[in-house]
Formats: sequence, C-alpha cells, structure tokens
Amino acid sequence: MATIGLDATYLADPQPTGTGEYARQLIKALATLETEHHFLLCYRLSRFRRRREFFCPPPRPAGRGPSFSVRFYQEPFTFWLPWQAKLFHSLAQRPPAFRFAKEIVTVNDIFPLTGQSYSTPQFQRRFADLLRAAVARATYVISPSLYTADRLVNHVGVPRGRIRVIQDGVEFPISLLPPEARRRQREQCAGPGNEMILMVGVLENRKNVVNALRALPSLPARYRLVLAGKDGYGHEAIYDFIRQEGLASRVLVLGYVTKEHLSVLYQAASVLLFPSLEEGFGIPMLEAMAHGLPVVAAGASSLPEVGGEAALYVDPHDPADMAAKVRQATEDTARRAQMIEKGLARARHLSWRRTAEATLALYDEVLAQ
Repeated sequence: MATIGLDATYLADPQPTGTGEYARQLIKALATLETEHHFLLCYRLSRFRRRREFFCPPPRPAGRGPSFSVRFYQEPFTFWLPWQAKLFHSLAQRPPAFRFAKEIVTVNDIFPLTGQSYSTPQFQRRFADLLRAAVARATYVISPSLYTADRLVNHVGVPRGRIRVIQDGVEFPISLLPPEARRRQREQCAGPGNEMILMVGVLENRKNVVNALRALPSLPARYRLVLAGKDGYGHEAIYDFIRQEGLASRVLVLGYVTKEHLSVLYQAASVLLFPSLEEGFGIPMLEAMAHGLPVVAAGASSLPEVGGEAALYVDPHDPADMAAKVRQATEDTARRAQMIEKGLARARHLSWRRTAEATLALYDEVLAQ
C-alpha cells in the first residue's frame, strides 16, 4: 500500500472543461477498483471558497478498495505533502508545487505549442514553461492519444519510452429521454420540423466554428446549428461571421451548459459536428456516441483515434464536405443506424474504468521501481 497524491484542483472550477472531466471521472473510476492505496485529493488554496464542492469518493463497505482524503495544496504553506505522498500525479500538464519522490503527469494536449492562432502569446509562453517543467520531472508522461504522444516527442523532446498512451473514457447516461421528449427538446432548440446540428466545446479558433458556419448555406434551411460552449480565444470572429452572413436565424448560441443539460442536448440533436483542427483526444465524440448520436468529425489530429470506424470524417477546411457528411449522417437511414450501433460499441469499449485500470497499473509500476 502507498499514499498517492492527485491534483484535483480543476474539479472545483465552476465551469469545468475537459481537464476537470478527466480528473473527476478518473477519480470516480479509481474508487471502484480493488487496491489498498490511499489517495490524497489535493486542491489548491485558490479554490478554498469552493471547498464545499470538493469531490471525495465515500468509503466502500468493509474497507474494500482504495481510501480517499482531501488536502489543501499551496507552496510554501503545505510543505509537508511530499512526506505524505510517495507518488504525485498531476492531471493537468503542469508541475506540482513541490518535488515528490516520484511524479507522473498527464498531458491532455499541447495545442499552445503547435498552433500560434489558438491562444495568446502570453498563454503560449506560460504553457510551454509549465509543460516542460512537468515532463522533465515526471517518471512517466500519460498521453490520451498516439497523436499527442507524437507531438510530445517532436515538439517537447520527451523520449518515447517515458510516454504511456492511456485513452480517456466516457460515462454512459443513467437514463435516456423517450422519443417524444427528445422531439420536444429538439423543437425548443431548432424549431418544429428542423434538424439540429450540435457542436460542443469552447468557442475558439481551434474548434473551427467559422468553417462549420460556412457549411450552413449548403444545407437545407431546416438545418440549424446549436453551439454549446463558453467563449474562448477568437470568439469575436464567430459572432462577427454570424452577423455579417445573416445566420442568426439558423444559429443558437447557448454558452456554457451543465453536464445534465448537455446530456439532453445529445439526445435532442440530429448529429454532433466536431470539426476541431487540434484535439488531444475529443471526449464530446464519445459522449455523443454513448447517447446514440451519430458523429461527424474532422479527420485530423487525434479524432480518428477516438471515433474509429463509428464516425464520419471530413476535411476540416472544406465546408462543402462538412455539409455533405452532416446530411449523410442525418438523412441516410441505413448509414445512420449503422453509425449509432458502432458508436455505442465504441463508447462501451472506451470506458473510464479501463482508463483507471491502466493508470493504476502505471502507479504500481512506478512505485515498484
């Protein structure tokens, strides 16, 4: 048995992104495994005011499985943490505030290093400094995809032997809406008799929203685009394009939505369009598949690894290709049924329990060294 620290800070964010979802689901899945390790869920003091929302799995009956406790985590105040935890796992591509005997870091993506138009120069510099410090100290680096692993080798210089590819997973919905409720939700978002194209993610350059908007005029008027995600870097260009092209009647911008609301949107939509130019993994693709929603995605970065044979892939720079594949996934009844079936199978294969088992095996390997 060993004590292992996990940086759980991003679980307490009021609007958690993919990193927060990864952290929460990994911890939840670790709690279901058979191990005697004790986990310290470390939250930075900057989240002190949200401490009532800190996540900590309850003890399992008869003491089976791991145990968990919460710690605050801030240099220099909690200087004793390296003596409490033998191994520390940073879940967000940044080094821990203290040096631990053994360290692992998960690098979800490195888009600030590979795309100059995806973030500000200041963010790029800070991201690069934190990333390089984290991987230099880590015994192993966890990557969610082969694509990101290759980028770590080529852009950061991480030796391939120190990278472990452990794919993210997906949580299936506890219950699904009946067909009539799905239809009502679709009409609420897209209008009666219309098709609903759903895009999920921060509204930023990297998500390729403008090219998705360019695809709309090539689709029949009944197709509407629903954007679920908060504003990010470059969102002004998205709003400007909607105004200049007169697309306001065909586009609904929801902003950030809760996990519960997102589940409803996946069930109401006709298709998920995920044309991102750069993704370390792409959890929304799996979430859509777990809800029985066909996926049309960019045939770029890590996305073909995520969707496998279950998705349709497009040239992310070709709006006409997007429009054609969206219609195919929506109107070709036989192809749509096949995509739904393959998507559900793909989502079942990539479970969070599978992610946790591989991560726990890596902990044991590092602790044994």
